Amino acid sequence: MRRQLLALALSALAVGSQASAQTANPAAPRLRAPAVPLVAYDPYLSIWSPADRLTDTATTHWTGRAQPMTSLVRVDGDAFRVMGAAPSDTAAMPQRSVTISATRTTYEFSDRRVRVVLSFLTPSLPSDLRLLSRPVTYLKWSVASADGKRHKVQVYFDCGAEIAVNTPDQEAALDYPAIPGLAVARVGNPGQPILARKGDDVRIDWGYGYLAAPAGSGGVVTGGNGARMRRAFIAGGAVPVAAGPIAAAPVSESHLAMAAAWDLGDVGASPVSRFAMLAYDDIVSIRYFTGDLRAYWHKGGATIESVLAEAAAEHDALDGKAARFDADLHRDLATAGGEKYAAIATLAYRQTLAATKLVEGPDGRPLLFPKENFSNGCIGTVDVIYPMAPQFLLFGPALARALVVPNLDYASSPRWKFPFAPHDLGTYPHATGQVYGGGEKTEEDQMPVEETGNMIILVSAIAKMEGNPELANRYWPVLARWAEYLKEKGFDPENQLCTDDFAGHLAHNVNLSAKAIVALGAFAELCDMRGEKALAAEYRRLAEGFAARWVKEADDGDHDRLAFDRPGTWSQKYNLVWDRILGLNLFPPDVARREMAFYRRLQQRYGLPLDSRRLYTKLDWITWTATLTGSRADFEALVAPVFDMLNATPNRVPMTDWFWTHDATKVGFQARSVVGGVYLKLLYDEAVWKKWAGWAGQGQK
Repeated sequence: MRRQLLALALSALAVGSQASAQTANPAAPRLRAPAVPLVAYDPYLSIWSPADRLTDTATTHWTGRAQPMTSLVRVDGDAFRVMGAAPSDTAAMPQRSVTISATRTTYEFSDRRVRVVLSFLTPSLPSDLRLLSRPVTYLKWSVASADGKRHKVQVYFDCGAEIAVNTPDQEAALDYPAIPGLAVARVGNPGQPILARKGDDVRIDWGYGYLAAPAGSGGVVTGGNGARMRRAFIAGGAVPVAAGPIAAAPVSESHLAMAAAWDLGDVGASPVSRFAMLAYDDIVSIRYFTGDLRAYWHKGGATIESVLAEAAAEHDALDGKAARFDADLHRDLATAGGEKYAAIATLAYRQTLAATKLVEGPDGRPLLFPKENFSNGCIGTVDVIYPMAPQFLLFGPALARALVVPNLDYASSPRWKFPFAPHDLGTYPHATGQVYGGGEKTEEDQMPVEETGNMIILVSAIAKMEGNPELANRYWPVLARWAEYLKEKGFDPENQLCTDDFAGHLAHNVNLSAKAIVALGAFAELCDMRGEKALAAEYRRLAEGFAARWVKEADDGDHDRLAFDRPGTWSQKYNLVWDRILGLNLFPPDVARREMAFYRRLQQRYGLPLDSRRLYTKLDWITWTATLTGSRADFEALVAPVFDMLNATPNRVPMTDWFWTHDATKVGFQARSVVGGVYLKLLYDEAVWKKWAGWAGQGQK
């Protein structure tokens, strides 16, 4: 949510087949994903298809830089592309569909002879944090006859060494690690500048990319010049067996790629399947003040070799488990908000996870670090954590704690000297101290009310989930200091930034005031849970008094103002959602009903503007605002234009959260974790919340 944006863009591409939730009713509205998630794991391993057809263009990193993956199928000697735009002189097999579920993307192709199903499964199941953090995506090809005859079929795949460098002018080398039961190729930058690079428009250039497949499955895993390997496969249905390691050279010159190929033999009506695993070992993930942290999957001494072997053995079981998770989640989403909402939330699931990194903290606890993608590249930004939190609150206390603890630890340390909450922890992947605004030195361009309210609300939400204030107890001195700050500064905020800082400074911000009031009420609940009844009563009275004043001073007739001193203005009051979710009931229901009636009159074709100043909006805030009245009709009325925007936008990038409501074009931002906020709707249903938190809590470790 920054004012300075990177000049990245992808050109608009022709509309082909559409994407929808895999488990959706076939008759339900179908969502065309602006970009389709393929390998979505963390901010560095995040590869997408920016087109409707997988063969229309090269696959890209979320930043828009090419990270090409190619797949070919050879049928009775005739070769076809099923992924990637090269070789351009090889015909693309017609694509019939693409479906997207929470953990999987599946493409279907066919011609008169065969049907081909190509799926990408990243089993991001929150019930097991080591599995959730495992940097492995399965690619699976299933081929069956379409005409009742048997056909000779071979399958090919390659992944360019761009996966292991920031820019293709950097060098990469390839070798073949020995892992029992697997055939493996590995690429990496020989310089290995571990954690040397930070920022936004960057890709990883340390660690190693892996392509692995079960040995003895009639396949070959190898490496070399991608174009030459493809030509060999097209000509003869095979690729040259590896002669040995390949020396380092600039990727732009060597066109180095890891590749796999299988001969499926004679294929009939019964599908014949093979799978490979694309993985990345970053070795070290996050610089956390004075130490470096590794990905959580390393916990217990796991190595990439042991993880790949384990992943291969678990493929079938995880395939089924992920399918059940996807179906169950889709069912709850559709029940809560309809098929259009379910499709949006499904598309958001992997995008949210792919903008974060789960690591093992210094004391063994899981820590979750979001990157502020397509902005300034900050790490642990509190006003990014706040909108993304619903996806992590839904799936259990371990993830929710992991999201807020780094910031609580920082704010409790001698490094942080201000009476309000920090904005960020640094620039990804260096969590070494705030860099935004005045950093650790001055209050210039800070977000004091914004971030302070965010943190108190989220700690209160975790306490509600867990049924106890244990997390709050650990950080009580800093929480109490923040509550005192909001008591003094929260009701009528001074001229300052809020999470929507691209709109500039604003004094007397009514929506920001609502956040402070809700946070004070939430703090009162925490006091009550701790047994501090007198303090709880004091803060409850304070919050109630502020809420009563707010109702009067924000009133602008048929709605509430953008700022207390600006009649004739308005804004989305998305911060009010926690009043009901946390059971505070500080604001009368008529506030939400009146606001909603006003919003519904102001909607543009592709959504409700953020406020009266511009026609742009935020996707996450619309889905929060849509929940204010609890009316299903109101919710669907505000969400439907967002669905339409995703179908209509010409910006073929991972879901934007900041766009123009009149023409569906992106203002800025893409591939950001804030879209996890769409899961807030499920937090209103305590039974659903407890179900998912309990399911996740049984297996989190």
